[in-house]
Amino acid sequence: MTEISEVVGLIDGLLSDPSVPKNIKRALEEAKERLLSDEELSVKVSAAVYSIESVSEDVNMPSHARMQMWSIISALETMKK
Repeated sequence: MTEISEVVGLIDGLLSDPSVPKNIKRALEEAKERLLSDEELSVKVSAAVYSIESVSEDVNMPSHARMQMWSIISALETMKK
């Protein structure tokens, strides 16, 4: 699953960004764990999207991180089909 590994790479980039708040990193970690799980693709993608969307409008998030999160959500949404 190269698509999954690409998204995990994007998530890792945000996780290593010191400007991203801890609550957002927790949601990203949860999304990453779901994507790396053995669940059915549609289940893990939906769970990851849910985790990320839950914090995507956080006012403390830097704008560059918000843009990256939207890119991650968009990539995940294309995998659902």
